[in-house]
Amino acid sequence: MKKFAAREVEEANGTSYPPEFAKAVAGRHYRRLSVAAGLDQFGVNLVRLEPGAWSSQRHWHSDEDEFVIIQSGEAVLVTEEGEMTMQVGDCAGFPAGVEDAHHLINKSDEDCVFLVVGSRSDSDACDYPDIDLKALPGRYSGVGGFTRKDGSHY
Repeated sequence: MKKFAAREVEEANGTSYPPEFAKAVAGRHYRRLSVAAGLDQFGVNLVRLEPGAWSSQRHWHSDEDEFVIIQSGEAVLVTEEGEMTMQVGDCAGFPAGVEDAHHLINKSDEDCVFLVVGSRSDSDACDYPDIDLKALPGRYSGVGGFTRKDGSHY
């Protein structure tokens, strides 16, 4: 086991979204904890959302389970059922293949920090029902990318 402190892992900020969809996540920062630990079968990221920032565009995964737990602050979870406030200790899980698109939005005046765990399946594709975007399989091996819903590439 490789021991380290989360604060020692460099905080990154960026997205692979096409430019027209990137602004909403500009205030999202993450520390790739599983990468720092040398793990590749699942992903663990410590995410910090500035006030007003989104965790992602609202999406669902074809082949990847996803789990979140709020560590500090609060965020609004947006799913097909509507909006729910999540506070410290609240958890949510999103099974692979369930068409319940989701994301978190920090609607508060303070940062929100949460841990997200996912399967890291290279066969995974994402659907973004609110916008003209699909993520193709292969993003972990570097061959995937984004298309419009008509299949044309960005």
